Amino acid sequence: MALVDKQSQVKAIGQIPPPNHERLPAPCPLVALLDGRDCSMEMPSLEDLATVAFCDAQSSQDIREKLLNEAAGARIYSTLTLTRGDLEKFQGLRVIIVLGSAYDNMNIKAAEELGISVCNIPSAAVEETADSITCHILNLYRRNTWLYRALWEGTRVQSMEQIREVALGAAESVETLGFICFGCIGQVAAVGVKAFGFSVIFYDPYLKDGIQQSLGVQRIYNL
Repeated sequence: MALVDKQSQVKAIGQIPPPNHERLPAPCPLVALLDGRDCSMEMPSLEDLATVAFCDAQSSQDIREKLLNEAAGARIYSTLTLTRGDLEKFQGLRVIIVLGSAYDNMNIKAAEELGISVCNIPSAAVEETADSITCHILNLYRRNTWLYRALWEGTRVQSMEQIREVALGAAESVETLGFICFGCIGQVAAVGVKAFGFSVIFYDPYLKDGIQQSLGVQRIYNL
């Protein structure tokens, strides 16, 4: 079962553990920013509900004892890994929010057994990531970086022949672009590159049929 808060777009991963009364937090819970020190986003929304503390941990060994003993909630990026042993050190932890879509740095099974809910943010930076993908594709396709570097170094490019020479390897016709896995980021990127004339194909055995018709792309069923 997965529950989604449509307003915050925070998604619970796996089963929601039943309350473990031995791990219930204090009335005014402590929320720990385990691998960060910027509280500017959390403070306005949590200042009347909880105490916010940052740890700036580079590894689980850097987490302060006070946070291990008192934290009811934790926020981490995907750079910090928490194993079963790390999770067992927390005395009152009830929820962990991973800032991003990936959560392979968490031992989800151990968290469930310990009564700790783990949430991620599937919609985090979707458009920004898709835009970056589109820019990189266009850069490789038209070799804009190589053209810029040539101009910066003083190369005078005045004719189509000179452009072809400087941008050796640039494609001259519309190409087919393939995606292996076609999640929300891939879908947004596909819409972007189609505007530049690309034909898009994708392979994703876990995606339901029908998305290809809605986006005007082609689905393939084997690699």
